[in-house]
Amino acid sequence: MTLDVASVKKDFPILERDLAGHRLVFLDSAASSQKPRAVLDAMDHYYETTHANVHRGVYTIAEEATQAYEAARARVARFIGAPSARGVVFTKNATEAINLVAHSYGRACLPPGKAVLLSEMEHHANLVPWLMLREERGVELRFLAVDDDGRLVLDDLDRQLDGVGLVSVTAMSNVLGTLNPIARIADAAHAAGAVVLVDAAQSVPHAVTDVAELGCDLMAFSAHKMCGPTGIGVLWGREELLESMPAFLGGGEMIRDVRLDGWTPNEIPWKFEAGTPPIAEAVGLGAAVDYLSGLGMEAVREHEVALTTHALSMLADRHGDDLRIFGPPDPHDRGGVLSFTYRDVHPHDLSQVLDSAGVCIRAGHHCARPLMRRLGVPATSRASFYVYNDEADVEALSDGLFAAADLFSI
Repeated sequence: MTLDVASVKKDFPILERDLAGHRLVFLDSAASSQKPRAVLDAMDHYYETTHANVHRGVYTIAEEATQAYEAARARVARFIGAPSARGVVFTKNATEAINLVAHSYGRACLPPGKAVLLSEMEHHANLVPWLMLREERGVELRFLAVDDDGRLVLDDLDRQLDGVGLVSVTAMSNVLGTLNPIARIADAAHAAGAVVLVDAAQSVPHAVTDVAELGCDLMAFSAHKMCGPTGIGVLWGREELLESMPAFLGGGEMIRDVRLDGWTPNEIPWKFEAGTPPIAEAVGLGAAVDYLSGLGMEAVREHEVALTTHALSMLADRHGDDLRIFGPPDPHDRGGVLSFTYRDVHPHDLSQVLDSAGVCIRAGHHCARPLMRRLGVPATSRASFYVYNDEADVEALSDGLFAAADLFSI
């Protein structure tokens, strides 16, 4: 299967916008992707016809809402190759999912004296919760280094894993685009007796995902990066592991019984879903899963490899040494994320110049300050591709770089 990008673009209403005479070129999907009409319509239809709280009412639309909510959970489970929907916990986003693990597993289940192994390329969402745990409990944190090509240094992985109880790493860097060898890391971690959590916020939207093949025990990702709405994310976990973890938040829905002298938790996954959940957002996520499944995740990945290959080649030819792109040089080793510096133009200035031409890129530290320090830069510009981007979008990016050089006379 191959993507018909011209047809795909038509599925996204926002891409019809005119920005001061320029078409919208959206190159910031690593931060948050745009939404197809199918997702917008599914959420509107739910609110217009079905809205009621879930798991409580026995009247018709309440049962319909519950069915829609749980059907979305089942769709997500199939999408990531999970053996059962019971391992799919809905959260606010990937950040909350990782915090859930740090709070619940880290504080109650991590064996005393065991360390946590992370990497230098982690998003703050997979750093700060563990730094908080270290401050609170004195847990030792270790970090896999990043080499000059943006890959994890795994030569001493067995030594790093000695005494580790949990490994938490990203499947794909939001800065470098690096695709990490999760299965290799998981195999080594399990041999050392450690549990493996994967931050898959960047990888799930862009490639076929199978939790069994990855070999992870827990995985976190967000809907809004995969054509779905904001306000909902996913924590997938092995059922026996989730059952061993204490509840994260207290309130309604996450209990089976409450007494004045105590309480009994609900079964998984509802044990971790306190309060009224993001029902419409779950419906939207389910629709996003259907949309991506219809495109075919193999085709999504193939398209991004081809577009990234084109972008790396064309940008190098047109800009040469004026442009420095970080991360693995081989497009097959990375996702469609290009973080770069251009001449002496500050990333924020570059972003503003591109915006004047309708081109949207990211500028800053991308919630990865330790990685910025490793790269030796305070910030980068970042262009990230998705299913609705094509070679014309890459050309618009390149033209914008020339325009910035002319504007600043550099």
